[in-house]
Amino acid sequence: MTARVALWTLAALLVAGSLAFAQRTPNTEPSLGEQLYSTQCDSCHTTQVHWRDKRIAKDWPGLVAQVRRWQSNAGLGWTDEEVLEVARYLNVRYYHFPEGDKAARKAQPHAPV
Repeated sequence: MTARVALWTLAALLVAGSLAFAQRTPNTEPSLGEQLYSTQCDSCHTTQVHWRDKRIAKDWPGLVAQVRRWQSNAGLGWTDEEVLEVARYLNVRYYHFPEGDKAARKAQPHAPV
């Protein structure tokens, strides 16, 4: 019975993801952040990782730090701009943290303050 519930849950997540993707207008290209995330991260991460109760990212700088950490762990070699693009994509899609100039500067260790 548990396997059946897990299968239905997976099917529901796949359908929800497909519907969300289909809502994009046909002429709109995915952002760089979305492209990087979908090609490099999506295979291991489900949407559940972003909305679970024990998520690690609690604010904008924390989200950027987690994107930087995981791309480093995976050996992706993203630039600071690519890290920020993925963080922006995740923020718009899941987190909705304020991304003010001050928070963005703190999240970029290489940017002048």
